[in-house]
Amino acid sequence: MPFELIRNDITKVKADAIVNSANPEPAVGSGTDSAVYKAAGYDKMLKERQKIGQIKPGEAAVTKAFALPAKYVIHTVGPIWMGGENKEAETLASCYRKCMALAEVLGCSSIAFPLISTGVYGFPKDLALSTALKTIESFLEDSELNVILTVFDKDSYELSSSTKYGVHAFINDNLVSKQQAAEYSRSAYEREKARMGRSVYSNSTGIILSDAVPTFPTGSVDDILKTKGATFQEKLLSLIDEKGLTDVETYKRANIDRKLFSKIRSNADYVPKKTTALALAAALELNYAETQDLLARAGMTLSHSSRFDLIVEYCIRNRIYDVYQINSILFDNGQHQLGSSE
Repeated sequence: MPFELIRNDITKVKADAIVNSANPEPAVGSGTDSAVYKAAGYDKMLKERQKIGQIKPGEAAVTKAFALPAKYVIHTVGPIWMGGENKEAETLASCYRKCMALAEVLGCSSIAFPLISTGVYGFPKDLALSTALKTIESFLEDSELNVILTVFDKDSYELSSSTKYGVHAFINDNLVSKQQAAEYSRSAYEREKARMGRSVYSNSTGIILSDAVPTFPTGSVDDILKTKGATFQEKLLSLIDEKGLTDVETYKRANIDRKLFSKIRSNADYVPKKTTALALAAALELNYAETQDLLARAGMTLSHSSRFDLIVEYCIRNRIYDVYQINSILFDNGQHQLGSSE
């Protein structure tokens, strides 16, 4: 997928370029900076870094990667947190933007970042994360670069407290066991019918809303096939037209690559992964009923027996449609992320 959050040591990530949260002076700092030098080859990296000289906050410069599993190391200097009144967020955004631009100039197809400035520089972790996500997402609107945001450990990653609380409360209030799923569907049937004012039908794993209770055809196989509704691909393309979006806008918002979207567009019977289908639903800003309908056309549903499904449902019901933000919540809860290259 074009963007992915992973938990790993930045020095072990395979990408064309990795980003070093560097000391502004040509000297070795602590944290990520020290780890990068050691993994690359301390003396060789230091010699190259000294050729660059001072790097100002928000700027970026490149060296060879030496023993690292990358072609280049892009060194950038993040801002020291001074309370937020000294354009720290703008400087941090500049770090990400200039590193990605430099990677493109170098001909890189992928780049891996640490969470810049969240260590000894004291940048608030939730604000650092949201700044990184917004900047990366904005850049990728006009770029095919693959971007990896690498988190070394749980201590360096933090959602806003309101989001974390809301997600956990929603999961705790709604998570049911698989044994309870059938009963949940029956009771939820009436709740959704009353709330939505629409016809509802349910199965053992979830609820599907429709403009009319479905009828089940009888007769020959040929007769039944003639009543077949729109496929996932057909429904998706009609929704894209209804929303007034272009193909590029759709797959960029969904965090899926161009090649995959081309497969979906060219194959009426294409069945996507669930993470792909949900990413496209989010990109189109579908409500819960519309999302369930789109999933059903690929033989899937959202269930209250799955933490992953509940997190996605929480986002839909709270109109959180930004796939990058949804993925940050999924990552925080140890779940797979939306979007795919399949």
